[in-house]
Amino acid sequence: MESQHDWEKLVRRMERLMRLKSFPVGFKMLGKKEQLEQIPFMRRPQRKMTLCQLITLVRNFDWTVGAETDDFVSPMCASIIGLTDTPEIYKDGSFRSIVWVKTKEDGMKYEASIPRLSLGRYEAVAMAPLVYNPFEPDIVLVYANPAQMMLLINSLQFEDYEVMEFYCVGESSCSDAIARCYMTGKPSLTIPCYGERRYGHAQDEDLVMALPAQMMEKALKGMEVLYRRGIRYPISYAGAEQDLTTAFPMSYGGIEQMETIRGKDNRLLLGVTGGIATGKTTVVNMLKELGAPVIDFDILARQVVEPDKPAWQEIVAYFGEQVLQEDRHLDRKKLSDIVFRDMEKRKKLEGFTHPRIHGEFVAQLSEIVEKDPDAIVQVDVPLLIENNLQYLFHKTLVVYVPEQKQIERLVERDGISQEEAADRLKAQLAIDEKVGYADFVIYNDKSLQETRAQVEKLWKTLKKIQKEKAK
Repeated sequence: MESQHDWEKLVRRMERLMRLKSFPVGFKMLGKKEQLEQIPFMRRPQRKMTLCQLITLVRNFDWTVGAETDDFVSPMCASIIGLTDTPEIYKDGSFRSIVWVKTKEDGMKYEASIPRLSLGRYEAVAMAPLVYNPFEPDIVLVYANPAQMMLLINSLQFEDYEVMEFYCVGESSCSDAIARCYMTGKPSLTIPCYGERRYGHAQDEDLVMALPAQMMEKALKGMEVLYRRGIRYPISYAGAEQDLTTAFPMSYGGIEQMETIRGKDNRLLLGVTGGIATGKTTVVNMLKELGAPVIDFDILARQVVEPDKPAWQEIVAYFGEQVLQEDRHLDRKKLSDIVFRDMEKRKKLEGFTHPRIHGEFVAQLSEIVEKDPDAIVQVDVPLLIENNLQYLFHKTLVVYVPEQKQIERLVERDGISQEEAADRLKAQLAIDEKVGYADFVIYNDKSLQETRAQVEKLWKTLKKIQKEKAK
């Protein structure tokens, strides 16, 4: 029953980004109780327990645990996850009316509102810290405070947006979330109930989400993109009395600047990006031949860090003179090696350079459109999507080749190993993901003639868009 996924890698990423206090719990229903014996390091209850007690042994004690029907102290939770039938005293409302509701009628409504897994399908349940790759889980339970949970929700909504529905049946809400997740195949968020706080040690601030295991990668991809866009936990407070114009992302607070860049004339801005060795420069040159002037962010990036310029001074002050060559220009390779695997240092470097690059971009764009207000301007930005700049442009273009082709080209071009080439690609967003952000894609893995045909077709489309824009 070994796991086929590298759950450890996923969980470590989640722990880093969410700063979780307890382990995400891998949760699996088993068709036969004998399957419990196949799971490494399995511990069985020595006394009857509640489901929430078992969960807390996993997330706080670091145990792998399993249980069958007879291990539960009552049928309340066991019946919700399909391990035993719902007793008549529950069905007729009597049980809930002892404490939680006024009448048996209310108790019947209560029980009717709780989803239950089908009886007879399962004989046992297994739970373990997901980080240890214990087995292939059905769902994952994540306990977090409201701010952390909001980040997880935002991450799940980043792609293929869907409203997150919140359910709380009251007591038994944790079991309800598990069953609801199984039955709908969607994340289920709830507030841990009184029993889980009393017996399962859920904290005052805890919320719990049951998440289909196959959605973990989706959540983490969204979280990493949001991290690059400055949406992080813990949340830094801007201050109730502060001027927030500098605290908002440009896409919120820089609307006027965005409108200035896009302009009110008939300019059309095409953001062009790709990946390492996708042949972006080839496509840019073809568009230039057709009449599209180019603003190259790589060139701008070199200009703003020339010796003694403000960005150069900040970089040297932060990283030290170790990043300088004898002629006082930056040693770009050494600087790249420093920030390659250190996201915080990379963000610091970007903080020094990006505002200056942006300023140079605006200046060059102004020169171009002053001469030709109808220009179709292509802006070559290697990390356009990674740095969330696509909103600046009317349209975006991704130059694409399959990842394996990128590796082959890098090996041939730079004389490096396949492993080194693959490492370089990991520093950027995967090319297949970039395609999802693009308005247009040029497939540049075949002949130059085929690429040129695509570029010429794109040019006609851009001219048509510009004509419509002018109306």
